[in-house]
Amino acid sequence: MDFLSPATWAEALAAKAANPDALPIAGGTDVMVELNFDRRRPSALLDLTRIGELTEWGTDGDLLRIGSGVTYARIITELAHRLPGLAMAARTVGSPQIRNRGTVGGNLGSASPAGDALPPLLAAGALVELASTRGVRRLPVAEFFTGPKRTVRAPDELIAAFLVPSHRGPHQFAKIGSRNAMVIAVCSFALALRPVTGEVGTGIGSAGPTPLRATQAERLLADELPWRTAAVLPEAVVGRFGELVAGAAAPIDDIRGTAAYRRHALSVLARRTLRWAWEEYRREGP
Repeated sequence: MDFLSPATWAEALAAKAANPDALPIAGGTDVMVELNFDRRRPSALLDLTRIGELTEWGTDGDLLRIGSGVTYARIITELAHRLPGLAMAARTVGSPQIRNRGTVGGNLGSASPAGDALPPLLAAGALVELASTRGVRRLPVAEFFTGPKRTVRAPDELIAAFLVPSHRGPHQFAKIGSRNAMVIAVCSFALALRPVTGEVGTGIGSAGPTPLRATQAERLLADELPWRTAAVLPEAVVGRFGELVAGAAAPIDDIRGTAAYRRHALSVLARRTLRWAWEEYRREGP
């Protein structure tokens, strides 16, 4: 296979336009596994590690824009105060070596339903920025995935960045695996409370063909949470929230767990994360 190593973003986009089958590689934590096990054999690899702007982050109006080459380790050390849910998820990714190499952009590009970074991005209402020689477009993360490891990204497009609205409020992430570290999620769940707007965001991982939102559960909390008083949560609301999250999932039986277990686990994770997030909100005050 060919190995393409552009030095600038313009060169990278031109290379992708000329070689639409080229497989982008940055951290390589997913790509190299597929190559080593002969699951993929692309005609070319498109190395993005020399593109400096992909490793930068900053503000874009009311949005926080993070380049697709920013690693999990940097999310943890530089952005935990701005993206707490994503930082929580990043801490569960692989080993220190993987977190130093792997990128959220790579997680988006792989589009695995079990991708740890994806539920927090859904919960936060993030956007994906795609670029090609034809131009740039942005779309919600919820519209980016079309199936297991499939996205709306066109053959000549590359993931430039992801963007997150600067909502204030508690974020939580929880994950269940067969062990405590270096494990693919059996299921995962992310929650974001937005007290200023009275909105709620959710993200479900590893329990459907794509990462999913629990929209009915979001509407329940938006309507029932005592935003103004920060009162103790009614247990009926907590329980119903767990039921709606479990009902929003579309899991299967596989080697990591059964569909029934995943639904049960998601109900538990939803209730736990809601209690944690609401306690944080009560401590900080309405």
